Amino acid sequence: MNMISGIKLYIEKMCSESGPGMKIILLDKETTSIISMAFSQSDMLQREVYLFERLDSGRSNERLKYLKCIVFIRPTKQNIQLLANELRNPKYSAYYIYFSNIIPRTDIKYLAECDESESVREVKELYADFLCVNPNLFSLNIPNCMANLNWLPDALTRSMQGITAVLLSLKLNPVIRYRAGSQAAQLLAKLIYEQITKESSLFDFRSNMDGAAPPLLLVLDRRDDPVTPLLHQWTYQAMVHELLHIKNNRLDLSNRPNVPKDFKELVLSGDQDEFYGNNMYANYGEIGSTIKQLMEEFQRKANDHKKVESIADMKNFIESYPQFKKMSGTVQKHLCVIGELSGLSNKRNLFEVSELEQEMACKAEHSAQLQRIKKLIADERVSVEDALKLVALYALRYERHANCDTSGLLQIIKSRGGRAAVVPSLIEYAGTHVRQGDLFNMVRITDAVKLTRNLIKGLKGVENVFTQHTPLLKETLEDVFKGRELDPLFPAINSELVPFRRPPQEVVVFIIGGATYEEALAVHQLNNAGYRVILGGTTIHNSQTFIQEVLAATSGIQFKHTKSMIKYCSTDNI
Repeated sequence: MNMISGIKLYIEKMCSESGPGMKIILLDKETTSIISMAFSQSDMLQREVYLFERLDSGRSNERLKYLKCIVFIRPTKQNIQLLANELRNPKYSAYYIYFSNIIPRTDIKYLAECDESESVREVKELYADFLCVNPNLFSLNIPNCMANLNWLPDALTRSMQGITAVLLSLKLNPVIRYRAGSQAAQLLAKLIYEQITKESSLFDFRSNMDGAAPPLLLVLDRRDDPVTPLLHQWTYQAMVHELLHIKNNRLDLSNRPNVPKDFKELVLSGDQDEFYGNNMYANYGEIGSTIKQLMEEFQRKANDHKKVESIADMKNFIESYPQFKKMSGTVQKHLCVIGELSGLSNKRNLFEVSELEQEMACKAEHSAQLQRIKKLIADERVSVEDALKLVALYALRYERHANCDTSGLLQIIKSRGGRAAVVPSLIEYAGTHVRQGDLFNMVRITDAVKLTRNLIKGLKGVENVFTQHTPLLKETLEDVFKGRELDPLFPAINSELVPFRRPPQEVVVFIIGGATYEEALAVHQLNNAGYRVILGGTTIHNSQTFIQEVLAATSGIQFKHTKSMIKYCSTDNI
């Protein structure tokens, strides 16, 4: 279950089916991102694809009849119309058309009618309608999927299409479970089930003959765990996203001073960068020592290259030079990124802030934590955004506490010019009235299993105060694989597939409202332990994009659960 190799196989298929010779590839905005996250431009050049054009942007009318054209687009109404216009007046010798998802027959008929010159050689569906971030992580690039705490219609349709494509590319026909009480999760699960039923011939994969349980699609809601996206991260990939913001595996450093010109935009893909692939889940301390080892190895090779005395030395130098040049680029690139992370961590006093964030996420010590928050959020060295996250975590943790002082903390945020309205919006979005499950381990004495689990956790202690939090998703998945009863919390839509008591072998998780790199790390650890899990989300959040999503989702609704914070609310929520 490797998402990136799946997309690569599809692209290889497109390039080989069009035969030898020079080719152009015609894409739309989304398929451009899908391809660029799996293949570099030089990879495409090796497959004789020399030109990249967008179907939906202004193009020249020059006829290039010596080129074949591969078309890879999403089957949207707009794209079908643009392609129809192209086929009425073809610029290239032959067209090989691939849609990234299921296309209605009526659209195929319409395109056939437009192809009067009979230049189309191939029309196929390839199920690559999602962005592969890591081998076990995909995104649909929907930054905001809700308004008035309900699905945006386009986001709902796009999510259904994206998940359907994931299931088809992995050849899975799963039991679909959704988070009980979440209308958004239920609606999406229902749409996916209807699509699978409608396209039953596509989903007619050989069922497991050995009596193994069918795979599982688990539709979750971000509103159950608002804590994970708010926490500062300390593993390499998550930390880069939190502090510098990764978009489509690209890192834009153009607005950072002191970054060399060649490193203003970097590609961070585990598939195209071996060092990054090996270290994306390593924590901040380990990265420092690993880059030091890489640096020492680089210096050793640089010294070897200075000793060019004989013909054999020259030959060795010429042969190993491309490797040396590549290594030099890798060292410089990652030193540049680590330098930026280190500078920001020190400037924003993140070690102290993060330690308190983790304590609040994992332990209930109200009075001690309140004093530490007051001290930190009044400290000018702590940025207003970091102070706001501390108050947000406090508000979520102690929402029902008798001595909860969220209003007092918001007053300090307001005096510093911070966006105090974020906190009431967050409580409306994901307060205790919404959440299911056990976010803060408020265990009832009757629940013996969880009580024992927490005691063991407490006795073990923590390896690292900055990484003691584990996302709710990890506990949910552990319950799934241990074969625990899922029904009251996660009912199944297609219950005829459920009589199996064995746990599923393969699980696809989709989080409405966005996944995080901390959750991707939890999935990576489970996969290393021999399980098979794929994680996806409407987007991949860091704390800033999550706050934007919360504000967008709650804009225009009347706030009912934050009366005590009414003076900090936005005017359209009162």
